[in-house]
Amino acid sequence: MARVGNSIIKGIEVDEIIKLLNKAYADEWLAYYQYYIEEKVVSGIMSKSAVVELAEHAADELRHADMIANRIIQLGGTPLLNPKEWFTHTNCGYEEPKDFDVVAILEDAIKGEQCAIKTYSEIVDLTRDRDIVTYDIVSQILADEVEHEEDLQALKDDITDFIEQVKKSMK
Repeated sequence: MARVGNSIIKGIEVDEIIKLLNKAYADEWLAYYQYYIEEKVVSGIMSKSAVVELAEHAADELRHADMIANRIIQLGGTPLLNPKEWFTHTNCGYEEPKDFDVVAILEDAIKGEQCAIKTYSEIVDLTRDRDIVTYDIVSQILADEVEHEEDLQALKDDITDFIEQVKKSMK
């Protein structure tokens, strides 16, 4: 634990930061698995493009989990040790894919990113001017989550536009 490093935290309890980060840690592991499994089962038109995007996002979520775990340890805490705890600590939850169609998969992924954006926005607001290190880490993750939502939405829009064009040409 970084004693002097922790001493620069003002106006918020370190235990509260650790609690919030462990919830985000659970979210990142569940998001990683969500992307991993969606990449395996996605099907339909332009699904190869979705596979590339989903694999990239899975890697990013795993990187985020690592960043958060390192910060939790730096603060003197312990990251959640049992995957069962991810389900009881998550902000965003986990729903297994039921419809493997590329558009449905992308809609689920977008919903997850929107939850992550909300979660990290709240942590950014809470740590701003109070815990600059956590603020910096979470700001980086938030920027990635915003980019993920944008990428997924653009891909979904491209696919749905293409489908509409095909339908129009068939009339």
